[in-house]
Amino acid sequence: MSQTLLRGRTLSFHRWPESVEDRSAFSYEEDGAILIEDGRIVASGAYANVAGKAKADVKIVDHRPNLILPGFVDCHAHYPQMQVIASYGAELLDWLNKYTFPEETKFANPQHSRRIARVFLDELIRHGTTSVVAYCTVHKCSAEAFFAESHSRNMLNIAGKVMMDRNAPAGVLDTPQSSYDDTNALIAEWHGKGRQHYAVTPRFAITSSPEQMEMAGALMREHPNLHMQTHLSENHAEIAYTCELYPQAKDYTDVYAQYGLLGPRALFGHAIHLSDRERDALSDSGSVAVFCPTSNLFLGSGLFPYQENRQRAKPLRIATATDVGGGTNYSMLRTMDEAYKIIALQGEKLNPFASFWQLTRGNAEALSLADRIGTLEAGSDADLVVLNAKATPAMRLRMETIETLAEELFLLQTLGDDRAVSEVYVAGKPAKSDILNA
Repeated sequence: MSQTLLRGRTLSFHRWPESVEDRSAFSYEEDGAILIEDGRIVASGAYANVAGKAKADVKIVDHRPNLILPGFVDCHAHYPQMQVIASYGAELLDWLNKYTFPEETKFANPQHSRRIARVFLDELIRHGTTSVVAYCTVHKCSAEAFFAESHSRNMLNIAGKVMMDRNAPAGVLDTPQSSYDDTNALIAEWHGKGRQHYAVTPRFAITSSPEQMEMAGALMREHPNLHMQTHLSENHAEIAYTCELYPQAKDYTDVYAQYGLLGPRALFGHAIHLSDRERDALSDSGSVAVFCPTSNLFLGSGLFPYQENRQRAKPLRIATATDVGGGTNYSMLRTMDEAYKIIALQGEKLNPFASFWQLTRGNAEALSLADRIGTLEAGSDADLVVLNAKATPAMRLRMETIETLAEELFLLQTLGDDRAVSEVYVAGKPAKSDILNA
C-alpha cells in the first residue's frame, strides 16, 4: 500500500486549552509531518521522526510554511437551504414559512437533490470542512442524494431525512408511519456504508405530532448507536408555540425527554434560551447543545451562553456549527469569529487555541467520533486542512507583526475564509485541489 508524507507545521489538540499558555493541551511541531496510508494516519510529529517510519517510495508533499490541522467539523447544517442563504428580513418561524419550506419542496426531485448535494459538499471542502452533520428534507430521495455524494467522496458525514408531519406546507410533510419506514430503509441502506452515519431527524417539536415523536423515539430504541438531531429553544416565539402544542411537558427540553430523545448522541441545534432545569437535563443525559453563532445573529435569535454553559456545575457538552442557510457562511473560521464576538458581548473571551480545539477535536468529541476524526493521532482517519495565514494582502500585512502561534490562529479566525484554506485532504486524498481542477 502506497504512503504519503505531508510536511508542514502541525497542530493537534489533546484537550480543552485553558489559556494561550496552556501548551500541554496541544501538540505543535514547527517542522512537522503526517504519514498517511490507506486513508489513515500512521504517524505524526516531528518531521525527522515521522520520515524515519516511511517506506522508501513514500510520496512527499511539502506544505511548509503552512499549518496542517485536523479537518474542520460542522455539527449542524441544512444542505437544502443553499438557495435561501442571505434571505432578507424574517425571524425564525416567518423565515421557515416564507423561504425555507417553499425551497425544500424542490427536493422531491431527485435530480435537484443530487445537484445541490454535490455543490454543498464542494463548498464545505473549499472552506476546510471535512465532516458535517446535515439535515436533508422530508423527501427520502434528498437523503439518498446526500449519502451517495458523500460516499463517492469517501467523506465521514452524518445526515438524516427530516421527519415532519404538521405545521408546514403539504409539499414538505410526511406521516408518522412513512417517516418511520423511510428512515428505517435509509438506515439499512446507508448507515455504516463506507464512512456514512445516519441521524434520526425530527425537525423540531412544532413540525412533529406526538405520534411522529413516538416514532422517532422508537427508531432510537431500535438503533441506539445512531445520532439524533433536532432543534431546541432557538427563538422565544418557537418556545411558546412548542409549549402550547405539548402542554403536558415541563418545558421544551422535556418534550424530547418524554419521547426518549436525550442522550450522548443527541444533537440539539441552538439551545439558546434554556432554564437551569433544562440545562441540567441535557447535562445529566450527556446531550449536546450545538452553538450556531452566525445563524443566531442573522435571525436575531439570541446570544448562546457558551462560557456559562461550559463552566457551570453541570456543564453542557457543546458543539459549534454553521447552520447554513440560517447561518450566513460555510466557513468554520467565520463561524468561530462570530462565536468569539458573541462570547465577548457576554463579558468573556475565547482564546484562539480553544477556538481551534472546538472546531476540530471539540466538535469530534461532541459527536462521539474523536477516535476517527478531529485529531492527528495514529489510527485516525486522514481528514486534514492546510491553512495559509498569508492568503490575502491584508493577512500578509498583519503577519509581518505577528510573533506567536496564538496570534496567527486568531488572525486566521478573524480574517480567514476559503482563501486561507490551501488544501484539504479527505481520507488521505487531496480534495480541494481536486474540486478546483475539475
